[in-house]
Amino acid sequence: MTEPSSAAQSSHPPPNDQLQPTDFKVYKPPSVSPSLPAELPEDYFTPTAADLKAAQATLSARTQALVNAPLKLRAVRDAETKAKLDRWPETNIRIKFMDQTQVEKAFPSMSKIRSVYAFVRSCLQEDVKPVKFILYQPPKRDLKVSDPTVRDLTLAELQLAPSSVLLLRFEDDKFNRMRSTLRSFISPIYHFS
Repeated sequence: MTEPSSAAQSSHPPPNDQLQPTDFKVYKPPSVSPSLPAELPEDYFTPTAADLKAAQATLSARTQALVNAPLKLRAVRDAETKAKLDRWPETNIRIKFMDQTQVEKAFPSMSKIRSVYAFVRSCLQEDVKPVKFILYQPPKRDLKVSDPTVRDLTLAELQLAPSSVLLLRFEDDKFNRMRSTLRSFISPIYHFS
């Protein structure tokens, strides 16, 4: 009897708890620090009268559009939601770690935030996995699994579709200062500059 070849052995799918390299993308930060842009004069940051008028007009128009918008029936709102889901069946979520490494994965738009948490936890090193962390969007939008208003909503209902960038923050601050918390098998696919 002959032993199966390595190609035959690799054709078997791995267990479900292991990540497949094709399931997600990893973006590593550049290894050299980018050059600083040229110094801009202080008056560059002072808005002109035309800038202020344009900003005020935009803000007024947006406010008026919201105030004067007609009330919608539930059927119309449901139809709009269904159209969005048909348009964006998948949501691309990019997680940005403290060391500027980014991991991106596509999730079904109807899945809950806990599936994103499970994916991030599977990417962490073994010693960091038990540590609690929070996924958030700046400036102050925490997407906690423990929050009932967040955990029961889909990614589309959380306004994360079609794509979003979430930042990771550990509750224990010492892990936020660690050089890398990603598992060693996660190798960079892309370097961005």
